Amino acid sequence: MKLEIPEHKKLVYETSFAVKWGDMDAMGHVNNAMYFKYMEHARVDWFSQIGFLLLPNGQGPVIANAFCNFKRQLKYPDNVLLKMYVSDPARATFDTWTTMERVSEPGVLCAAGGATVIWIDTARQKAASLPEALSALVS
Repeated sequence: MKLEIPEHKKLVYETSFAVKWGDMDAMGHVNNAMYFKYMEHARVDWFSQIGFLLLPNGQGPVIANAFCNFKRQLKYPDNVLLKMYVSDPARATFDTWTTMERVSEPGVLCAAGGATVIWIDTARQKAASLPEALSALVS
């Protein structure tokens, strides 16, 4: 199954990084699991930057699902431009979308993926309403 990134989305985070030798597998390209780690890093970094990684009241983000479409291989020593977008905010959820391209080939996607974020109350282990400030950022 292939899921596509929607046209209507909001860019919220951008970073670039060098592929590490250890990110590759025996086939000589970045291991598929690493793409999910790259997307996770972007989400965690963004949440941290905006002050919503884990709130003092015991609420925070969890991932309900995640996917990645692999289009072109990344390998060492590529430099990657990762962009993260958000869309479709609801009471307790919103979607994140990520694109990855080589810095040396702007606009040529190597991978594109996404994840649904659910805001939870960690003590109750149940969904909680997005904080107003976060809701405003993802709207």
